This record gives sequence, C-alpha cells and structure tokens, in this order.
Amino acid sequence: MKYLRLRPIFPMTETANPSAPSPTPLAALLRQAAPVGVPLELTAYRGAWSPIRLDAEVKEIEALAFGTAVHDLGWLRRVAVRGEDRFRWLSGMVTNTVNELAPNAGAWNLVLNAQGRIQGDLHVWRDGEALSLVIAADQLEKLLAHLERFIIMDDVELLPSNETALGITGPKATALLERLGLPTPSDLEPMTSARASWNGQPFVVTRAYGALVQHFEVWMQPDQLPALWKVLVEAGATPVGTAALEALRIAEAIPTYGIDIAERDLPQETSQMRTLSFSKGCYQGQEIVERIHSRGSVHRHLRSLEFFGPLPDAGSELRWEGGVAGQITSAAELPLKSGARAFALAMMRGEAELRSQSFAYQTGEAAGTAKVLTAPPKLESC
Repeated sequence: MKYLRLRPIFPMTETANPSAPSPTPLAALLRQAAPVGVPLELTAYRGAWSPIRLDAEVKEIEALAFGTAVHDLGWLRRVAVRGEDRFRWLSGMVTNTVNELAPNAGAWNLVLNAQGRIQGDLHVWRDGEALSLVIAADQLEKLLAHLERFIIMDDVELLPSNETALGITGPKATALLERLGLPTPSDLEPMTSARASWNGQPFVVTRAYGALVQHFEVWMQPDQLPALWKVLVEAGATPVGTAALEALRIAEAIPTYGIDIAERDLPQETSQMRTLSFSKGCYQGQEIVERIHSRGSVHRHLRSLEFFGPLPDAGSELRWEGGVAGQITSAAELPLKSGARAFALAMMRGEAELRSQSFAYQTGEAAGTAKVLTAPPKLESC
C-alpha cells in the first residue's frame, strides 16, 4: 500500500520534465502573477501541478477548520456522458445509484472489475437529464479506457470538458457565498448542485461530502478563473495549498484511490459504504459485493486513527499483543493554534480492532500509540 508523502517544496520552472503533469489553470495563473525572483512552489498532486502552500501552515489549517479557505481543484476533470442509453449503461458500470439520482444530485462511486476489485473511484452528477462524471486527473486515462471497453452496442459517448474548479471550504463558507450571491448551504444539501450566475457569467456550484466542515466546488470555464479567485480572496477567503488540504482530508477520513485504496481491495474493505447501493440493478462486480453483504464479512477494514507521539514514518506498522494489527496508508499533522494533532488512515485487521483499544508504532528511535476513531474528531480552536 502506497503511503502519502507530499513531495518536498520546490520551485516550478520552465525546464520541468515535459512528461510530468501540466499545471492547473490556477497554478498557471498564480505562477504568472508571482513576483520576479519568487517562483511559485508547486507539487505533483492527483495528476496535475498544484500549489503546495499559499500562506503560513497554521493559517491555512485554521482557515479550513474554523474559517473559510479557497483552493485549487484544477486537478479534477469533468466528463459528460451523452447518448440515449447513458442512464442504463452508466448504472451498470458503477456501484452507486444513477437512475434514482435527483435532478440536481450526485453520488460517490467505485468502479469494479468482474472480480469485485476496485479499479478507481469517481463522482456521478445529474443535472436535469444530463449526466457527468468527475474524476481525478491521475485516474482519468485509466478509467475512461476501462469504461469505454464496455460501450459495445450502446448509444453512449464520454466527452471530457475543459472546465476547471475552485474549492471553498470551511464552516464559515456560508457568509462568503451569500456575499457573492452564490448558492449557500441553506440551498444546497451535501451532494447536490445548483446553477448560478455571477457577474453575468454562468457557474455550477456543488456541495461535496465533508465529515468536519462544508466543502463547495465552483465549476467554470478557465477564463472565468482570474476574476472569481480575486473576488474570493478579497472577500476574506484564505488561499490554501495541497499540504493543508491533505491534512484535512486525512482528519476527515476521506480516502484517496492509489494511496488508501488499492486495486486489490474489495469495496467493503474500504469502509466507504456511502459508495454502495444495494437496491439498484446489476453492475460490474456486483456479485462479489452482494455475496459479502449477504453471506459474510471481510477480515480487514480501512480505519481512521488519531496518534499520540511522533508522526509515523512511511508504511509504519501498528502492533498489538497479537502481532501486526495494520499498516498506515496516509498520515498528517494538523498544527492547530490549540495544539497539534495527528491523524491517519490505516488498513486494520478485524481481529485486532475488536480486541484492542490502543496500538503501538515505532518511528526511528521514537515510539507512540494510536487509537481507532469511531466518529469524526472534534477540532477545537484556541
């Protein structure tokens, strides 16, 4: 299992490897606006170059957890699903509901092979009778190739768009959205969307899933990005980079495919039951999912943990009296003003979960303990 470590901070230059991912529209905008001699610090993130840090680390985390942050989502890709057979075909390709989605709703889905193993993840969105997929850039080519193999006699076409997105995250996002005249949390339930107009320009605003704070995505054409970014920052949103977003993601126990979820995993092993529908029709890999659901269980689960001690090294093992209890897939520290806290996701043995309240780990010469969280942590401001 790959362990998450963001690349060290380094300047993005014109001599970067041409085969590397392209900068997101926001990264390109901010690089162009950076003062002479102060190159923007980027990292390869989810298949695109994105800013790793845009303000002080503590300020970024505090904005995400207790205020309002604005950030890059240019590593996401939107793909339109066209054709008369789009609903029936797509429902047969993903694990969650499609036909029963409300006209302005979305759902997180896994894509499986015939053996029930996870090939990737994506979000399905419905806008009236239109369907679209939202896929991370690092999965786009693989998932589209997988899906297109199953377009045989179907009237279906997958059409990637050139749209980009900004994220607005934090418990105080409501006031900022209201000031801009965009849809607010009172208008949008989690996993719903709305069309909006701002400054005479059309946008799509979606409210994504969040365990601790509110997450919004604003989708637009790339040429609309500079004006909206400027207005959001001037309205009080704190710009944040990928490092802070990763820390919040891990604290919220939202797994990433390729880091916390691997190709060999079964859906129930990920503990992400919100990706599964047990009332829809047949889909690729459903037989295995239903067999686990109705006849038995899996022997390991992806779990959220809090650490008490140094941040674990890559691939650290969690141990108990019975031996190895699990392995960490991603970990991060939240440097809050009220005190730093460390969280992780780990694939845990079911037996160890049931019989132990605390697990030990080693980081170099230092040691620490960890506990499995049964609910999202409560973050406290100073």
